[in-house]
Amino acid sequence: MIRKFWDELIRYFSDIEDPEEPVYDPAHLAAMIVIVIFSMGVLFWLLWTLLVFEGGLFKKILPAIQVLFTGKTLQDFGWVGYPYEMGVFEGFVANGVALLLTIALFVGVWWVFKDLPQTVFDSEEKKEE
Repeated sequence: MIRKFWDELIRYFSDIEDPEEPVYDPAHLAAMIVIVIFSMGVLFWLLWTLLVFEGGLFKKILPAIQVLFTGKTLQDFGWVGYPYEMGVFEGFVANGVALLLTIALFVGVWWVFKDLPQTVFDSEEKKEE
């Protein structure tokens, strides 16, 4: 028993590398941390621009529908001209770009994960049978 413990302790501190052990590379860890922080920043920018910047996109949807389908005009909502005074539509370009990028992100994530095997669900179905 003591011999087995001693051999395991010696093997743990030995310089002989186990070919089954995964290789640890600090550069991989650093790259992962940088990528995660960058991804969180991009996601924050997308959501903030989509939902908060200049009132967010949802504040502009109802006035846009009223302009398109009723007799209201852009001037009724404070529009004077594009780069100057846009009233309720202030920041619609950034909101629209954020909406397009968010849709592209969702489509990209769906495209990446659509062909993954559903092993979790398959194993649950086999248990039920």
